[in-house]
Amino acid sequence: MPTAFQAAVVESVAALEPGDLATYGEIAEQIGRPGSGQAVANVLRGAAGLPWWRVVPAGGRLYCSHAPQQAPLLEAEGHRIDDERRIRPGE
Repeated sequence: MPTAFQAAVVESVAALEPGDLATYGEIAEQIGRPGSGQAVANVLRGAAGLPWWRVVPAGGRLYCSHAPQQAPLLEAEGHRIDDERRIRPGE
């Protein structure tokens, strides 16, 4: 059974539409837990079926470990990823 925090993260991320982007910190703030961006990332690591690729680091640069899967998914939704793994929303 998920905790209230985990359930709130799942609900918030599940509501992201194709083309939407949010940072881990924005999700944390949205659910009333500012400063809990790392905890949001931890929830996403274990939650299947969510559009996890729409949640990105605050600096807009994809993590090396996520980029091989995340970049094509974001590009399919209209974002451009440059050679430094930075997201160029809607370009």
